[in-house]
Amino acid sequence: MTEETVVAAGPPPIVRIVTQRFDHPDSHTLDRYVATGGYEALRKALAGSPGAVVDEVKSSNLLGRGGAGFPAGTKWGFTPPGVWPRYLVVNGDESEPGTYKDRQLMERDPHQLIEGCLLACYAAGLSQCFLYVRGEMALAQERVAKALNEAYAAGFVGRNILGSSFSVDIVLHWGAGAYIVGEETALIESLEGNRGMPRLKPPFFPAAIGLYGKPTIVNNVETLSNLPWIVANGADAYKQYGSETSPGTRMFALSGHVKRPGVYEVQHGVTTFRDLLYSPQFCGGIRDDNRLKMFIPGGGSAPWFFEEQLDLPLEARPVGAAGSMLGSGAIVVMDHTTDAVKACLRVVRFYARESCGKCTPCREGTNWLETILQRIVDGHGRPSDLDKLLDIGDNISPGPYPAASWTDGGLDAVPFPPRQTTICPLGPSSVAPVVSALRRFRPEFEAKITKRSVNIPLHVEREGTRV
Repeated sequence: MTEETVVAAGPPPIVRIVTQRFDHPDSHTLDRYVATGGYEALRKALAGSPGAVVDEVKSSNLLGRGGAGFPAGTKWGFTPPGVWPRYLVVNGDESEPGTYKDRQLMERDPHQLIEGCLLACYAAGLSQCFLYVRGEMALAQERVAKALNEAYAAGFVGRNILGSSFSVDIVLHWGAGAYIVGEETALIESLEGNRGMPRLKPPFFPAAIGLYGKPTIVNNVETLSNLPWIVANGADAYKQYGSETSPGTRMFALSGHVKRPGVYEVQHGVTTFRDLLYSPQFCGGIRDDNRLKMFIPGGGSAPWFFEEQLDLPLEARPVGAAGSMLGSGAIVVMDHTTDAVKACLRVVRFYARESCGKCTPCREGTNWLETILQRIVDGHGRPSDLDKLLDIGDNISPGPYPAASWTDGGLDAVPFPPRQTTICPLGPSSVAPVVSALRRFRPEFEAKITKRSVNIPLHVEREGTRV
C-alpha cells in the first residue's frame, strides 16, 4: 500500500473520550468537571447495583491500558470470595521510556481519574483506594491532591457518598522515582514501605494476595479514566469506536523524530502506525522529511519495528504476532540519521541503571550489555563482542538469537512474549533493543569494530574473553 493511498483513505475519525476536556484551561478543576458531566456516572452507578457496573464494564471489553491489555472487568473478578478487606491500587508510576500519557490525565483531568476510582471501588465492593503517583511528577501530584480535597469537600469521596451507604477513602501516595515500581508487585512493596522490588510468583495476581497480604486490584490510570464515560454512555456506545476485539479509544505518546510529537487519543485497533506517524492530524510525518529508520512501538522495553510494520493496526494481537507489543502506549520514532548502535546503548543503559538487582541474570547481564555496547561506541570493540551480546541476551531472556536462525528482515529473532530467567520483565527489556538492532543493523556494529580492528595484531584479539 502506498503512502498516497493511505493518506487519501484517511485515518479513522478522531474520538475523544478520556481527553475530551483537555481544550479547557481549567480542565483540572471541580467546577469544569461538573459543568461537563462529571460525577454523573457515579450518581447513575449508585442508583443501581455494583453488579450492573461490572456487567457494563465487562460488556464494553475495556482492556487494561498499562501494558498487559487484560480485560478490566474480568480482572475485578479474580478476588477470592469472602476475603476482606480488599483494596484498589492505582498504578500512576508511569516510568516506561517515552511514555507520558498518564501524566497528562493526572495533570489535566484528575477528577475523571477519581471518579473512575470510585466506580471501580463500587463495582468491586471496596472501601479503600491507594493512588500511587510517580515521584518526579510534581504537577500531577499537586493536581491530584487538590482534586481529592475538592472531591472530599463536595461529598464525592468519603463517608456516605452522595447520601448513599457507599463509603470510600482515597489515599495519595508519592513514589520515589524507581522504574521497577511500575511492576505491580514492586509497587505494592513500595506502598508497604519496603524497597520497590518485584515479588516472587506465584501468586501471579495481586488479586489473590496483594497489599498487606489481602486481595488487591491494580489498575492503570488510563484504564480507570475510561470508566466514567462507559458507565454514563453504556457499553454499546463505547463499542461503536475501535475494533471488535479492541473497542474504544487509546492514548499514545509520540516522541522522537516526528514533526508534531505529543499525546494523541485514537480509535483503538483500527488506526495504524502509518496513520499516527504521517497523518496531518497527528504527527504529520518524519522531521525534515527524512526517511524512517525504525520505531519502538510500545515503550523502551518493546522490540523495534521498521517500515514494513507501519500498516499494522494499533491493537495488541496483531502487534504481538509481529513480534513486539503496544505496551504502555509510547511510540519512539527514529529517522535515517540515527546511529543504531548509540540508540541501542541509550536504551540498554536505562535498564542497567534501573535494575533492582534482585535477579542475578538481570543484575549482572544488563551491566555486561551496557559495558560491551559502550566499548563498541567508544571505538574499542572486539570482533567477538557481537556474539557475546547475543549470548548474554540468551542468558537473560532465552531465545533463537544465533544469527544463522534469523530470516532476512524477519521478526522471529525476538521471542514475544519474552522468555525470561528473571522474576519480572525488566531483564528481557534490555535484550529487546540489542537483538532488534543487531538483526537489522549488524553492519553498523561491525563497521565500528572493523574501524578499530584495522592493523591490530591477531594475537591481541585472541587475548582473553573477559568483559
